[in-house]
Amino acid sequence: MTHPILSAIESPDDLSKLSLPQLEQLATEMRDVLCNLIACRSAHFASNLGVVELCIALHDAFDFRRDRLIWDTGHQVYPHKLITGRYAQFDTMRTKGGLMGYPNPDESEYDLFMTGHAGASISTALGLASGDDFLRKDEARHSIAVIGDGAFPSGVVFEAMNNARRQSEKLLVVLNDNQMSICPRVGGVADYLDRLRINPMYTGFKDEIAKILSKVPLLGDPTERFLVQLKEAAKAGLSGGMMFEDMGFRYVGPIDGHNIGLLRKYFKMVQRIEGPVLLHVVTEKGHGFQPATEDPVLYHAPPQFVHREDQVVTLKKSSSRAYTHVASEAIESQMEANPLVTVMTAAMCQGNKLERVRDKFPERFFDTGICESHTVAFAAGQAKAGMRPIVNIYSTFMQRAYDHIFQEVALQNLPVTLMLDRGGLAGPDGPTHHGVFDFGYLRVFPNMTVMAPGDTRDLPAMLDFALQHDGPCAIRYPKAVAVEIERKVAPIEYGKSEILSWGTDGCLISCGALLSRCVEAASRLRDEGLDVGVINARFLKPLDTEVILRAVRECRFVVTVEEAALAGGFGSAVLEAAADASVDASRVRRLGIADHYVEHGERDELLADLGLDVEHIIASCRESSGVSVES
Repeated sequence: MTHPILSAIESPDDLSKLSLPQLEQLATEMRDVLCNLIACRSAHFASNLGVVELCIALHDAFDFRRDRLIWDTGHQVYPHKLITGRYAQFDTMRTKGGLMGYPNPDESEYDLFMTGHAGASISTALGLASGDDFLRKDEARHSIAVIGDGAFPSGVVFEAMNNARRQSEKLLVVLNDNQMSICPRVGGVADYLDRLRINPMYTGFKDEIAKILSKVPLLGDPTERFLVQLKEAAKAGLSGGMMFEDMGFRYVGPIDGHNIGLLRKYFKMVQRIEGPVLLHVVTEKGHGFQPATEDPVLYHAPPQFVHREDQVVTLKKSSSRAYTHVASEAIESQMEANPLVTVMTAAMCQGNKLERVRDKFPERFFDTGICESHTVAFAAGQAKAGMRPIVNIYSTFMQRAYDHIFQEVALQNLPVTLMLDRGGLAGPDGPTHHGVFDFGYLRVFPNMTVMAPGDTRDLPAMLDFALQHDGPCAIRYPKAVAVEIERKVAPIEYGKSEILSWGTDGCLISCGALLSRCVEAASRLRDEGLDVGVINARFLKPLDTEVILRAVRECRFVVTVEEAALAGGFGSAVLEAAADASVDASRVRRLGIADHYVEHGERDELLADLGLDVEHIIASCRESSGVSVES
């Protein structure tokens, strides 16, 4: 399919030249581009299909070089990128050096924040409105947050709404209700939105809304017909939307989020309302592509298609077993063995591969929605009552619960097990999703035990240890193909590392799943005549100071290796231990992630850039030993 309309869109200004039928054709072309992308690589898909018309209508009704637009979570921003001058580069999406799969201010003036975590859009939109009130008082700018119903229950959303009255004369919250998060949404807010959508008890219409509507340009339909459409669409408007009304928002909706003409009318209407407005828009995740509408969970970010033909697709399924699979199997095994073990996740049942656990142990499985802070505090309560909860959340999202890890878990010394998926580099998801700060933010807490498996055989054993340990534990593992290192595996003992080999020349000490790369590097160095040992640290906290400081004392050089930020990480812990023991650490070299954000790309590409692949590890050992790289 060619894209004659889309290919001619250089900026949102061009939308004003198009008729309504042309805008609808534009939506069709945009969906075709999205399908072409997913035929090439894994990318966020169903969520983007669902907001095509909403995106077109927003850019047609507002000028976002002046007005403000924040896309919450950000993974549904592909249509926005297509009509803001990035169509020609769209095939580079989520590739190293190409377009980011989230908003990126370095790409376009239309991207204001690099949003990758859910729930913050209303706060940032409110802050933009407040700043504009101070600096651009004479300019009428609208500040708009587009937030999904899955993200809406996040606590920060209600914190923002609670503060919206003061600086919000031109604040619009577009609630994109598709009845989904990544997985089916859960909780009381989801039930409330369902009631709004189907409530037949609409009893009237506010006079001021009707007066405003009478001034809206007709755009092809009589005003009377529009009023009837609006009245039918807003069945819950007076009675059902009271939660929003009581918080100071004018509630409007629900309306059809796939009707461009209707959306344009509503956006023109809300521009005339003073004060904060919440527009409830109903969309369908995966709209326009039948397989995605039938299974929006699978098609949220599916593996790439082998081919696409008239909506018949074949998915390319990976046979590779990942650390996430190993973790989910270990959780299932523990829940089978111990009725006190529970597991909870924050809207990431599919991402954490917990579907089998959910179906097998529904009473002990808890999906809390995108509410990480609540999840950790909830787990603390369970632990205090005598249960053994496992909190399974991506490393980057666990940051959102930081205060509760401190206050409710570590300070109370409660046996909560944190399992941090995607510890390290998250590949094409980029800087908002790389889990590279967990070593630094966890090791500072007293009572906290922090582990990182060197391979697949470590991970189940670490979980078994954690569930028997009388205190909080964290286990972080990467988004990577699971690797098993052939060896006689030492048992997991508190604060003890595993010596795979001892070297007379030097030593590689790995904390985490880069262990296999260290083993390969050491093997190749031995072939060159450099005897380099390998230690699997296993524990970041407590550190095995006996073994590690022995290596620092006895070896000509020590290289620490971690897929984490160097600041506050494993290498720093080794240097601190050496300083505390008055051991000369001048021969210690740290490999990890320096003080900058890592862009998106495939994991192996990024590891090479960061000096964490086998070749760079070998080069670091040679340099540390005084052997030139050329030799």
